[in-house]
Amino acid sequence: MKLCDMHTHSDNSFDAKSAVDELCQAAIKSGLYAMAVTDHCEAEFINLGENCEFGSFDRQIPQSVRDINSAKEKYRDKLLVIRGLELGEPMHDPEQTSHALAYADFDFILASVHNLRGRDDFYYLDYKTVDVTELLNEYFDELAETAAFEHFDSLAHLTYPLRYIVEREGYYPDLSPFSEKIDRIFNILIQNKKALEINVSGLFKSIGRTLPDEPLVRRFFELGGEYVTIGTDSHSSKMVGKGIEQGIAVAKAAGFKHYAIYRNHKPILIPIET
Repeated sequence: MKLCDMHTHSDNSFDAKSAVDELCQAAIKSGLYAMAVTDHCEAEFINLGENCEFGSFDRQIPQSVRDINSAKEKYRDKLLVIRGLELGEPMHDPEQTSHALAYADFDFILASVHNLRGRDDFYYLDYKTVDVTELLNEYFDELAETAAFEHFDSLAHLTYPLRYIVEREGYYPDLSPFSEKIDRIFNILIQNKKALEINVSGLFKSIGRTLPDEPLVRRFFELGGEYVTIGTDSHSSKMVGKGIEQGIAVAKAAGFKHYAIYRNHKPILIPIET
């Protein structure tokens, strides 16, 4: 079975360590068929330039694209290298989102929400002082808004805030009160023929499960979901490909017979062996 990692970060992301070339070497060593490099671009902060905690996306993303293009040529006989982007908060600033999309002709775009409007990244929040129910209500509303955005291919790490709630507070919130909102997100993705990401990073963190987990992936399938992508969200070469087989197993348990990679924003279906 072909193994593909559709979510990786190079040192052109502010919080990652390894060069694109190092990611590719790790992918080949791990026996991957394909890997997408999806460096961070938080749309609402692009116009801050170097005066941003993330650094200048006008510098980092063009460099990411150059590195990816070089790797595509260098490793063309050993690895399918996919030109990707993780576009954070695309609905916060439409003008800057358009700016981000103009950086290159990407093959694959992940859309993600790391922070709500006017709030810090979920990573920085103190969950002892925030109303978690209110926070998740707002988060799933914003994910539904993001799901309706036209210019992306897969919705990243649906349960992202839970990673930090579990890590800091030691409990996994009951998501049943949000089931209608989650169904709304899934139905929008399905209507617009977008993919849902199975992010395997949680397998190696306190949360101990994929983001989202198998019951939610199964619900997406039951509602008519066609496409899932699988990614490690690796921020160093040592994590490239790690957990992809477990992510495939989640997709299979949920009912999927294939998972997707993307070329020129078109899904290519990778069969899941039975």
